Order: sequence, then structure tokens, then C-alpha cells
Amino acid sequence: MKLSRAFYARRTLIVARELIGMHLVRLHRGKRLIGRIVETEAYQGPRDLAAHSARGRTERNAVMFGSPGHAYVYLIYGVWNCLNVVTREQGVPHAVLIRAVEPVSNIRDKTWGPGLVCRAMHIDRKLSGADLCGESVWIEAPPTPERSRIGRAPRVGVDYAGSWAHKPWRLFDRNSPYVSTLSAATRARALTARESRPFSTTGRL
Repeated sequence: MKLSRAFYARRTLIVARELIGMHLVRLHRGKRLIGRIVETEAYQGPRDLAAHSARGRTERNAVMFGSPGHAYVYLIYGVWNCLNVVTREQGVPHAVLIRAVEPVSNIRDKTWGPGLVCRAMHIDRKLSGADLCGESVWIEAPPTPERSRIGRAPRVGVDYAGSWAHKPWRLFDRNSPYVSTLSAATRARALTARESRPFSTTGRL
């Protein structure tokens, strides 16, 4: 079942926490691409200097000021698209960045980073403003929820934001080898161990 508008219209840190374990779904060329969300970051502008809305409303970030439950997609480094979920009530420019997902269905590429998520799931700026209660991209509760062991840490790549850079607003599933900040060696060991488990029914790649 798709998450309702009311799910997103809440405190941003609560939404960031409760998105862990949910399924991000992208309908692309008739296929449902599904990834289990394992890492998020909360942004609470305009006071939060790490948020795109810190300097007020612009053409680029206008979606953040709109109603909750919409996608805010932006480009970084001229290469990577990043998917954010707009939260809180209209006029409050908060959002949650989807940093990593675990492949569940029809995903073949790497997904341990926000740009990799968008590339693997065919999400780009054409979807900025898309209704997450709509038919192109959405988030839903999994049919069989998995237990997540939630960790918290400072957000990544926001050193310019002064004291805001130290806020523990990155949330992640400690059990997942797909979290973006793991070393390559740690991830490889975890994935190898997972694949070697007998009678695995996860269906993950």
C-alpha cells in the first residue's frame, strides 16, 4: 500500500526514521523497480544551513515549499540526480534525501549512494514535483517488513553548514551492507556473507 499524504505531513526527523525499511517504487517502461530504503538524511530549512532552502525560495527548490508527499529531484556535480521527499506542511521547506536502497526487484546496478539510487531506478529531474501518491514513483510499506537496526550520524558532504553539519540527521539500517558510508571491503564481506546464507528467501541481488 502506498504511503498516504499524511505520512509525509509530519515532523521531518520522524519521517526520515520511518522511511527506513519502506519500499521505493519506480514504474519504468512497464516494470516496477523496487528498492528497500536503508539510508536517509533530513533537511530542515530555512534555518538548517545544509538545506537547499536555507537561502529562501528559488526556481530550483520551489518544490520544497509545496505540499508534502512530492518528489524534489536535483542535480549535483553536473552528473548525479538526487531524490528527496518533501515533508511537513506546505510552506515549510523540509525534505528527506533518499541516500541508499537495497535492490528488491528489477534493479541491477549499485544503489549505495543517492546518485546511484537515481541512476539504478531511472529517476531524474523530469520527476521533480512528481506526486509520491501518484503512478510514476512512490513509496509503499513492504508486504513483509524486515527488522531494521537504526543508526544515526552526521549528514554527508555538508561541512560548509557550520554547526548544522554536526546534526545527527542521517539515519540508516545498521544491518544493511548497502549503506553508502561503508568501506568497499566491509560491503564486499557483508554481501558475500549474505549470499552464502543457506535457504535465503530475500530475493535480493
